[in-house]
Amino acid sequence: MRNVVEIAMQVLLPSWGEINVSFAAAVLVIFIFGVVRHVERLREAAGGFFLSAAEDFGVEGIRERELERTKENSSKVDAGSQPMYFVKLELLAAKNIAAANLNGTSDPYAVLTYGSQKRFSSLVPGSRNPMWGEEFDFYIDDLPAQIIIAIYDWDIIWKSTELGSTTIEIKEEGQTEAIWHSLIGTSGQVCVQTCTRRVPTAGTVAGTNRRRFLESPTGTEVRQKPGPLQTIFDLPPDEMVEHKFSCALERSFLYHGRMYVSAWHICFHSNVFAKQLKVVLPYDIVEEIKKSQHAFINPAITIILRAGTGGQGVPPLASPDGRAKYKFASFWNRNHAHRVLQRAVKNYQGNEEAAKQDKFMRVHSTRYQEQQVVPFVSSVDETTPIEETKVVQPFIKDDVLVDIVEDMLPCSAEQFFASVLSDKSDFTTRYRAEREDTELQIEPWRNPEEYSGILRKVTYRAKCNSPMCPPDTAMTDTQHIFFSGEKKLLHWESIQQAHDVPFGSSFEIHARWTVETLSESKCKLSVKVGTNFKKRLFMASKIRSGAESEYKTDAMKFIEIIKKGLKETGSTANDESSVSTPALEIPLVGTAKTS
Repeated sequence: MRNVVEIAMQVLLPSWGEINVSFAAAVLVIFIFGVVRHVERLREAAGGFFLSAAEDFGVEGIRERELERTKENSSKVDAGSQPMYFVKLELLAAKNIAAANLNGTSDPYAVLTYGSQKRFSSLVPGSRNPMWGEEFDFYIDDLPAQIIIAIYDWDIIWKSTELGSTTIEIKEEGQTEAIWHSLIGTSGQVCVQTCTRRVPTAGTVAGTNRRRFLESPTGTEVRQKPGPLQTIFDLPPDEMVEHKFSCALERSFLYHGRMYVSAWHICFHSNVFAKQLKVVLPYDIVEEIKKSQHAFINPAITIILRAGTGGQGVPPLASPDGRAKYKFASFWNRNHAHRVLQRAVKNYQGNEEAAKQDKFMRVHSTRYQEQQVVPFVSSVDETTPIEETKVVQPFIKDDVLVDIVEDMLPCSAEQFFASVLSDKSDFTTRYRAEREDTELQIEPWRNPEEYSGILRKVTYRAKCNSPMCPPDTAMTDTQHIFFSGEKKLLHWESIQQAHDVPFGSSFEIHARWTVETLSESKCKLSVKVGTNFKKRLFMASKIRSGAESEYKTDAMKFIEIIKKGLKETGSTANDESSVSTPALEIPLVGTAKTS
């Protein structure tokens, strides 16, 4: 018996050497885990760093651009045109739908579609007579309109099977009773109730920045290698991944995939057993992000959407209060992912609030109020008619501008415009060619409604000198011109944005060139430039100094070429043949004070 006990003790109890080896192995595993986590944090920090510096080199102002680009895709109406209609559709139930499972039941969910607006209902497992009681909001351009409701059967492995569809006619304003609609091509009916009312265009989805509705970018397209947001989710080319996580979407079981976080969306993609799932959640419909549990040892994150928005891409989990929600589990570090998502939503909301305040300040600015506008003609006399007072908004921000260059030119303000800036002048083409810029496109001058004077857009590709940037970048230069002081003062303003540099959507370069006629053959030129940041950046001072220094170098080269061109053409005050009347009239701002 004693021998048996001794043998058991030798077998069951580890030796001192085995204990040392096990302890060393545990320490090594903990050390490797710590190193891996530290490297991941450094990568995420570096990703955020490069992203925020590139956004500052300027992609065309996101907020303004999205307001412009969503007009055609979401509403296709503007504030001064036809009214918009808000439809609240309540999906109540369905009955006698086809059986798709071997046990004679189905796992139905509904997809409601109007144009590019798509909503997903929750999933009702094991039923041919599902009860939903869920509401979905739609914004409709005009009446009558049609909303398509399709019923699908959820399959764990394979693609969902359509069980039938029907079309709901929205003919007029008002509320309808609960009506049963037969499904086309199969048995079953679906019960819905609608409430339609007219709403003002401003403040609806027509004015929001739901980037997934965008079809084609305006201005210069971003030239960069498409990332997962473009190849998987078909999002705009300037939207980049700021953070990504490995996680799983909770459904009948966990669908493992990756979550991508950008400045505009939370996206999830999974491809398990040939079943591909895509979830795209814009921040403007996210109402709450909270910690939750999938299992006792599997912490999760639940994202709750605003009521009426429905699911986005995949049937959401049912909620007693009618709000759609998605639960993601199996994070490597749930708490870190939760902080990232909370911060992303907070940044988005801050940018939206800043955009609203900026728009309010522009609309209500008194800088150009009480100004009288008269046509720009080749000569001004006392009989020139004065049009009604026009209230306009400033084109650039004065508070960011600083003086960088002052010089004298042998021409008047009118001659400067005719020789350098008019549609008939080829100076811009020659200047960009000397700089070795490529793909130059110059739009003709036009009269905008929101600004005095004239406006045009110039796009090209310019070389990048920074080691953080690609060899060249797409540029957009929006230019604005107006005269004041009886045509003795020419104001040339511009907003420049670079598209392909890192962090390019957080800032833009504002500049004002003022040409003041001193005599018929002499004028004073002053140049001011500044960097307008759209959000706080820890590299703001470095970006500002670098951008302004580079702009000053370009401005001095620009002035040098102007002087050379004026000298070669013999431009003098008495040489009236060098002054040609521009093809487009420029309004002349009266005696009101201008910057």
